Amino acid sequence: MSKYTHEDGTPFTKEEFLEKLETDSEFNDEFGNKGVDQISELIRQLKQNPDSRRLMVNAWAVHDLPNMVLPPCHYGFQMYTRELSSQERMDVYNKSNWNKDIFPSDVSGWDRLFDSYNIPTRTISLMFNQRSCDFPLGLPFNIASYGLLLEIIAKEVNMVPDQLIGNLGDCHIYLNQIDGVKEQISRTSFELPSINITERNWYQHEKVKEHLGEKTFSEKILSYRPDCFELIGYQSHGKIKMPLSN
Repeated sequence: MSKYTHEDGTPFTKEEFLEKLETDSEFNDEFGNKGVDQISELIRQLKQNPDSRRLMVNAWAVHDLPNMVLPPCHYGFQMYTRELSSQERMDVYNKSNWNKDIFPSDVSGWDRLFDSYNIPTRTISLMFNQRSCDFPLGLPFNIASYGLLLEIIAKEVNMVPDQLIGNLGDCHIYLNQIDGVKEQISRTSFELPSINITERNWYQHEKVKEHLGEKTFSEKILSYRPDCFELIGYQSHGKIKMPLSN
């Protein structure tokens, strides 16, 4: 038994954990209001100081490593933004669903028009880092996960998703994956799909609201559901059986 399990060793559920925070002051002192909400701080910096060189999130929880079956392969990411030119904002505007107005003759007039439609003024890129990389299985999942995260954050801060960059260490293909890899590289790739984030259903747990007040951005991310995302133009070949190795 530990301070965060029942007497029989089974862990608390989320609801039980929140209840114990509320009713046990000693438990709350040790486990309540701890940690750093890195995602919410990242969003705040992106909105207030988008040129910062400290737009980083660390996913390497050193104090928990001894308790992990497998430490995370990815250990952090960093974001970069840059300003869009008037012509780039024009391109974004032309791809939008807004009714097209008659454009002013001078570029400064364009920007005033774009501002009225809340057209983004910046792009945003994400660079992720991995200590180890299972190319056939792990990497596609990491690319998809960080690509989706980039899309979600870009939407939250009203920027245009730009580059997704991976710094990959110890890249490998296991021997029992070679036949599957040969099959995959023999195929012709399809055009990449696009994604549309349609809505957000905010998490409404009353006890979370009592403890945290207004929702942080990390809560908003956790509130997304599969029906909030629409993949447009997705195509795929048949599946390839690829063994998982450790």
